[in-house]
Amino acid sequence: MTQQVINSTKTSMNQSIEHFETQLAQIRTGRANSNLLQNVTVDYYGAPTPVQQLGSISVPEARLLVVTPYDKGSVDDILKAINQANLGVNPTSDGTVIRITVPQLTEERRKELVKDARKEAETAKIAIRNIRRDANDELKSLQKDAEITEDDLRSFSEDVQKLTDEFVKKIDTLTDDKEKDIMSV
Repeated sequence: MTQQVINSTKTSMNQSIEHFETQLAQIRTGRANSNLLQNVTVDYYGAPTPVQQLGSISVPEARLLVVTPYDKGSVDDILKAINQANLGVNPTSDGTVIRITVPQLTEERRKELVKDARKEAETAKIAIRNIRRDANDELKSLQKDAEITEDDLRSFSEDVQKLTDEFVKKIDTLTDDKEKDIMSV
């Protein structure tokens, strides 16, 4: 039973890390990245559809994204959706492809993005700590029900704390890497 608690705790913490990585990927750096369009959905024949499903996204240059729609009739819809997504980019179209030039980031904007990354990191750490709290509560209820001893409770609580420390360290590492990426010109 206690091993199930530890395993589910680890699984939940891994899911939190995956979510955090997704959130970090959406914070743009000075370089073009297809993740920039990850949350852009297009109203395609009445159904909200991700841009990735409507065309291929390529990065031919460091600061240029090119979206080549599979259906040439959807160019205007994709263009409109990118503009409405408020990404801080100005897409242009020649009727067949959409070019998105990613502007150079100012020092001030870079610092704002680093703050955003740190805010996401703090949110992820809070999620990890909440998972730890839930696991410890579950272990305490097992001890209260006499399924484990007080020594087992202490031992398993230490295991949960080690997991927590490990995942918080991962978050710090990911945040530092993203910060370096944002601040590099």
